[in-house]
Amino acid sequence: MGNPKAFLTIDRKEAGYRPVHERKTDFGEVEQTLNNGDRMLQASRCMDCGIPFCHWACPLGNKMPEYQDLLFKGKWRPAYEVLSETDDFPEFTGRVCPAPCEKSCVLNIDHNAVTIRENEASVTERAWDEGWIVPQAPKTRTGKKVAVIGSGPAGLVAAYRLNRLGHEVTVYEKDPQVGGLLRFGIPNFKLNKNIIDRRLEQLVAEGISFVTNAEVGKNVSLKELKSHYDALCITIGAGVPRDLKAEGRELNGIHFALDFLIQQNFKQAGLPIEGPEITAKGKRVLVIGGGDTGSDCVGTSNRQGAIDVTQIEILTMPPEGDNPATPWPNWPNILKTSSSHEEGCTRRWCLTTNRFIGKEGQLTGVEIAEVDWVTDPVTGRQSMQPTGKTETLQADIVFLAMGFTNPVHEGLLNELAVDYDARGNVKTSFKNESSVKGIFAAGDAATGASLVVRAMASGRDMAKSVQEYLSK
Repeated sequence: MGNPKAFLTIDRKEAGYRPVHERKTDFGEVEQTLNNGDRMLQASRCMDCGIPFCHWACPLGNKMPEYQDLLFKGKWRPAYEVLSETDDFPEFTGRVCPAPCEKSCVLNIDHNAVTIRENEASVTERAWDEGWIVPQAPKTRTGKKVAVIGSGPAGLVAAYRLNRLGHEVTVYEKDPQVGGLLRFGIPNFKLNKNIIDRRLEQLVAEGISFVTNAEVGKNVSLKELKSHYDALCITIGAGVPRDLKAEGRELNGIHFALDFLIQQNFKQAGLPIEGPEITAKGKRVLVIGGGDTGSDCVGTSNRQGAIDVTQIEILTMPPEGDNPATPWPNWPNILKTSSSHEEGCTRRWCLTTNRFIGKEGQLTGVEIAEVDWVTDPVTGRQSMQPTGKTETLQADIVFLAMGFTNPVHEGLLNELAVDYDARGNVKTSFKNESSVKGIFAAGDAATGASLVVRAMASGRDMAKSVQEYLSK
């Protein structure tokens, strides 16, 4: 490292967010950027720690110390080249990754980690601005054809890599536009869709074909795909949300979180929406579920003009700052306050839902109950115990954000004749191959709902396995 002691004199500096009063009025990206000089100073804080736990924690295995050093020295292009060796689309991870690398950074022992994610985004934006990212179509073709079913992060990575290996790749997407979760599951204020579009232009220029409004097993014949392609890659995600079977569930005004977010992204894209409009405008909003999807509902509700927003979580409130149960360098289970929470939200913990209350078929409130979490002294396992305390919250609209289970196309999986587990995730070997020869799976379809960065890593691994299969 050029300056292994910089961390002693230079503090962590984040770009921060746009002012709340400004960003709540639009769907533009909330995160700001530092100037190039500040970015180079932040990169200098990488301390040459000897054992790069950041590398260990990253699902993609990004070479953080190497590209931080190059960035510190002003070698922006080599920094991007090192980053892109392992991360095919760092403009995505630089925006929506929760940065497990930073949580495992040695400096995070004092909560002062290197700003790895922000540096990653800055290096990549510089690469786009300077024109360093250009189409690189393969010089020769292998004659092999691969179909990728699903165009989310796993599918895009697999298509990108297999195409560059010379195979003819076609991506089938059931939605009107390409991107999967990146385009329709993540709000624009976290990921502007122009970021996806510019990368897609490169992929098309390199020879990848995209077919939209193409739902395999419905309006696209699976039999024809299997006969036409040498390998099929299943990257359909895990989009079936967990439901809440409580009294009054049938009332109008109760929606799955992803339906709400997808509809908003359709509207932002100027696409027609299916069914009645889901809107939080002028309503009292209750979000059930304390994760990132719930947080996205909070931010979207505020931008649509909700009267007030409450988010409840069944688990206990995590500690702030430190949690002895999840010590460094592990992922810390601590309180996370997102940009959406800062914009206005009441957050409560240890609450379960008893029933939904309504009048003339319309939701008016939700009865919640307080719970305690008791730890078994022998097994260490926690069990939920009701306290007997109940309360009714007024609510005009509820968003269920309690995670996801099996993929959205169980019929497709049955038709493919692949094995899948009780949650609906495709069973694969360590090489991502399913129980059927020539059919592979990656991303949430194989692992269950997880991070974008993990889906990208899974797509990369699958591409390697497909290449081995096609080479035999």
